[in-house]
Amino acid sequence: MDNALLVGLSRQVSLRRELDVIANNIANLNTTGFKGESVMFEQFLDPTARHEYFPGNDRRIAFVLDRATLQDFSQGPLQRTEAPLDVAIDGPGFFAVQSQNGERYTRAGNFHLNPQGQLVTNNGHPVLGAGGPIVFEPTDSNVAIAADGTVSATNSAGQVGERGKLRMVTFANPTQLIAQGDNLWSAPASMTPQIAPPTTRSVQGSLEKSNVHAVKEMNRMLEVTRAYSTISNMQQRTDELRRKAIEKLAEV
Repeated sequence: MDNALLVGLSRQVSLRRELDVIANNIANLNTTGFKGESVMFEQFLDPTARHEYFPGNDRRIAFVLDRATLQDFSQGPLQRTEAPLDVAIDGPGFFAVQSQNGERYTRAGNFHLNPQGQLVTNNGHPVLGAGGPIVFEPTDSNVAIAADGTVSATNSAGQVGERGKLRMVTFANPTQLIAQGDNLWSAPASMTPQIAPPTTRSVQGSLEKSNVHAVKEMNRMLEVTRAYSTISNMQQRTDELRRKAIEKLAEV
């Protein structure tokens, strides 16, 4: 297999990866707090591959390299649900939650209570407050969540008391967060979470929708599919020319 086919193959592998990312974005159009992804490519110059027909002194072959997957942390639209345990973050920041593998971060605020009275995520991870998981009493009612994340409720005696304060954090460079699945991210050891700025507020009775734009993703999917098909057709024509050349040589 010559270099031309290898270059085309490297591009097809990258396009296949990009198609997988686009398909995942489309599949999560209605996922609360989901953040869209994109793929970054770069040119890879093989130090050994050469092509004598290329003009100039530098005749190295450039391949396509799938460099990284980038996360888009721009805010999605807020949708009113009126559910008292639904909370959206308006502004930069994440909710801190406790998973089996340590502290994790999410933008999905579709919370509920587990049998122990803990405020948990849709996947059962306890939502962290300033002093640990937020726990309600069995007789609590009229849950209220203030803009600064303070959680309060009314007990059986009609008294209003605080149950904790949602721990909302930010990072200097959130693009370095590591996706863990289930709308969770982890921070590398070199990154320290900071308290979210005062401009970041929690909105009770609302959820942040996915920031993926359906029309944009469908256009990207069409572009990638067409590019993949074009390269495939070129490789087929190249292979056909090679086959015909071999047949002609055999006749000589």
